[in-house]
Amino acid sequence: MSNANTVALLGWSLPAIESVRKIGRPHVVVSFPEFAEYARENEIPFVPWNFRDWSEKSNSLQLKELLEPFGVTFSIPLFEETVEWSGALNSLYRDDPRLLNRGYLFRNKALMKRKALLAGFRVGLFEEVHSMDQIHQFMQRLNEAHLRLEGEEDAWVHLKPFSAAGTVGHKLLRSHAEIDERVVPEDFPCLVESHLPGQEFSVEAFIHDGKVRYLNLTEYVKLGHSNFVPAGPELQARHERIREATERLVRAFGIEHGVIHPEWFLTEDDTLSFGEIACRVPGGHIFELIERSQGFDPIQGMILCSDPGTTTEELEAFFPDPSDSPGGYAGCVMVYPRPGKVTRLEIPETLKEDPYFESHTLLPPSDHKVPDAREGFGNHYGTVFFQGPDPTRMRELLVHYQGVDFFA
Repeated sequence: MSNANTVALLGWSLPAIESVRKIGRPHVVVSFPEFAEYARENEIPFVPWNFRDWSEKSNSLQLKELLEPFGVTFSIPLFEETVEWSGALNSLYRDDPRLLNRGYLFRNKALMKRKALLAGFRVGLFEEVHSMDQIHQFMQRLNEAHLRLEGEEDAWVHLKPFSAAGTVGHKLLRSHAEIDERVVPEDFPCLVESHLPGQEFSVEAFIHDGKVRYLNLTEYVKLGHSNFVPAGPELQARHERIREATERLVRAFGIEHGVIHPEWFLTEDDTLSFGEIACRVPGGHIFELIERSQGFDPIQGMILCSDPGTTTEELEAFFPDPSDSPGGYAGCVMVYPRPGKVTRLEIPETLKEDPYFESHTLLPPSDHKVPDAREGFGNHYGTVFFQGPDPTRMRELLVHYQGVDFFA
């Protein structure tokens, strides 16, 4: 590489460590103290840090001081909980306090939606709430806006924590009765928003010097359960329009370096709505799917784009031609056991014999009971990976196997 700028990886991820080693980039991993022994045994440069503690004695100034012996010049957040820490460090390295503010922005769903609304994007109606009564009032106002009549279905309301990753803490409330049944005091304060219609999908945009250098579309077959990369031809036909919207989002949010993972909704009449945006490695195994289908390591791409010192020539040499898809389509199903007692793993023979089946990470369970109530989608018990040339067949497989009960 043409430079030797050292990167701090915030959060523990063995794939990220392997990726940074493969490109010979000097690095240091910052994560919880319990990983220190493994790091020492495997000669991984490491700084122990508790990301949950932000105080006078535990803040970005102290962390920067600990990183000075490693010569760090920029940092990358690997998980949601490290986004504001990375923003704080990068604001110090680049002497730009807005980077810290942007880190807070990416961690606060209400703030990011307000920013998108001010920038002219179409968003759902949303409010910050502190009580059950306020959620009831919000749903009632939605009912009135939708001209609901007595006895008709209530307007759906999504409840989300301000700063949790992905679907953690997400509750879809379909009626006033569900508000009373499912909302608990620990949910407050939180965000409530109206239901956005249309097909949900995500964009993974690699940005350097404020320009989108590579853009991927991920098609969600079922949010939190299955997706594939690149998106099918219906979404790809709108690629330029989606890219233009993403570039406008980059300008509106003042993003200069790194990877963003915005989620959008596209209706049948081609209306594009903003859902939310993250600034870290996306969930749903999306980076793994990008590598399988498009032939490059997205973590390495994230490192290159996050470094202001990377040259345009390095980026052009790294990213493939967007029209080239050497691996066809790559998809996955995240497996969630049904509530109840699980005792064994059952892999259908039809799955093993399917030419699109690639691998799985399902393990036989210990004898235990799956909880009846799981907020968001809970933790999946493993993933089934697929790869093949036909997006229609890929979609059919994901729809089918997300309904299969792999655990008996």
